[in-house]
Amino acid sequence: MSFRKKLLLLFAVTVLLCVAVISASVYSTIRHSFEQADRDRADAVAAQFRSEFQRRGSEVERKVESVAASETVQRIALDVDRGASDSSAYVSAAHMLAAQQQLDFLELVDWRATILSSAQWQAKFGYPEAAIADAATPPTASPAGAFLKREELPDSATLGLFAVRIARVAEQPLYVIGGERLDQAFLSTLDIPTGTRVMLYQNLDPNWNPKSLLDLNGPAAGSEKIAPLVAKVRDTQKESQGVIHWSSDPADAEVFHAIPLTGPALGPSAQSANQPGGTQQLMGVLLVGSSRRPLIELQRQIISTAMLVGGIGILVAVLASVWFAARVTRPVVSLAEAARRVAAGDLGAKVEVESRDELGELAVSFNRMTEDLAQQKDRTLQAERVAAWRELARRLAHELKNPLFPLQVTVENLMRAKQKSPQMFEEVFAESTTTLLAEIDNLKTIVSRFSEFSKMPQPQRQPTQINDVVRSVLRVFQAQLQEQSQISVHSDLSEALPEVSVDPDLLHRALQNLVLNGIDAMPEGGVLTIRTARLGDRIDDRINARIEISVSDTGAGLTQEECSRLFTPYYTTKQHGTGLGLAIVQSVVSDHGGKISVESAKEKGTTFRIELPCETGHWQTGRT
Repeated sequence: MSFRKKLLLLFAVTVLLCVAVISASVYSTIRHSFEQADRDRADAVAAQFRSEFQRRGSEVERKVESVAASETVQRIALDVDRGASDSSAYVSAAHMLAAQQQLDFLELVDWRATILSSAQWQAKFGYPEAAIADAATPPTASPAGAFLKREELPDSATLGLFAVRIARVAEQPLYVIGGERLDQAFLSTLDIPTGTRVMLYQNLDPNWNPKSLLDLNGPAAGSEKIAPLVAKVRDTQKESQGVIHWSSDPADAEVFHAIPLTGPALGPSAQSANQPGGTQQLMGVLLVGSSRRPLIELQRQIISTAMLVGGIGILVAVLASVWFAARVTRPVVSLAEAARRVAAGDLGAKVEVESRDELGELAVSFNRMTEDLAQQKDRTLQAERVAAWRELARRLAHELKNPLFPLQVTVENLMRAKQKSPQMFEEVFAESTTTLLAEIDNLKTIVSRFSEFSKMPQPQRQPTQINDVVRSVLRVFQAQLQEQSQISVHSDLSEALPEVSVDPDLLHRALQNLVLNGIDAMPEGGVLTIRTARLGDRIDDRINARIEISVSDTGAGLTQEECSRLFTPYYTTKQHGTGLGLAIVQSVVSDHGGKISVESAKEKGTTFRIELPCETGHWQTGRT
């Protein structure tokens, strides 16, 4: 990936992260604020409900107190205390008294908890009333406050707010139980905030009853979605909260707070399997719902704004990255191009200084570095030339010294034979001339090899398939390798190699020297392996591809010191040879813009690796 693309990606990611973090923070803050507002509204409605409940309860207590103190109730209490057996005279008394006090429910119950008169259901007289024991225990105790109670009606059941008072004009008490309905009329007295609605579930049946869910208009719609929340409250008798989705649109959802409404503990006369004695009855559930539409719409606005800001930010990031990348990458590209020219050998490459910032300082430092490199190269070349000629002179003197000594001894033998034994001079002369000619031929060979090394021809480049050159080298040694059956040849040639611009004859000569060197390294046999492969890496969107040729043997191997001196002219580790073969190989590889390296270890063998560039047209072909 180029620097410009990386810069663009960095800017874009930075903008998106900033927008995302800010949006998420605002989103979370708003959500928390709305949830807190929902809880506050629910608490306010619940507090208002309790306040209204207490007010209405006090009013019911006052009305029931008035009924208990009325002349009619006093008279009925005296009659009951005297043991009057006919209670039918009191059947309509409760209805009349309830109408006077505007009570929805009113019952007169004697000390045996038997109903004497019922305003809401006149046919109940003579039946027992369990609420007496629940509301005031023992019967002579102080009257209890207002409480919720399930009340049976001729056609259904309902929930009411009740109070119990005792008429004490006689020895036996007479109970007055009065109350008002707790339904949508009660809910209509509440001051409901905008965006909030209240529902009441009358817990009258052991199972869910949708008709018991009331709102301000009566039975509420969509009760089946409320059922799980109500069931949770019925199971735990604790306040609960849930989100009700009325449709696929999240804005139509509501957050409901379900608040349990309990009545007095059940007495022994009203215990059941689900409500053991001593526990409060769950008489109803107050549901306070808050619309999520403002929150959802605000969240949508935040998302839309974030997307808009993110889009604008990305556009700004693109423009900024283009400008910044152009400002940064142009001198960097110039610097990279100059660096490539320097790597190719052009130490005169310069970079234009366009600014005085860090990039300008880098360009100035690069130009100074190339100048220093050029000066250092001149000094190094001079030192290398002197050292090379000294080494060549030393090696050449060493090579010439070996045949000169036999020449000197032969001439001295001739002189002694001439002086001491003239008759044997002819015999010594013939033998000596043979020795002299042999050593002279050896001198000619040394001078010829030296001349050949110093006059290596320039490469005549042409498109060449490396594998073909390798196969031709193997064919040259095929007969020799067949005679030395203890040496086996393995070749691993990559078929995906491109043609490269090289001199096939010079490359053939170099590989031939390496193969011969490997064969000589395995006098007792072994494995000779030749491989070709393509190497490459991507730099600045360009392929810097190379072809590798490796020649490996399983011979005795070399030490690190021997490896470091292998390519020095006239240096050899063999008993025969001039020591110029590997120097010639290095010269050929260098003339083609490549490099050669050696890897070796004692008793593990040696590997020579040649790397040649796939594109060689811009490299220098001369040698220094």
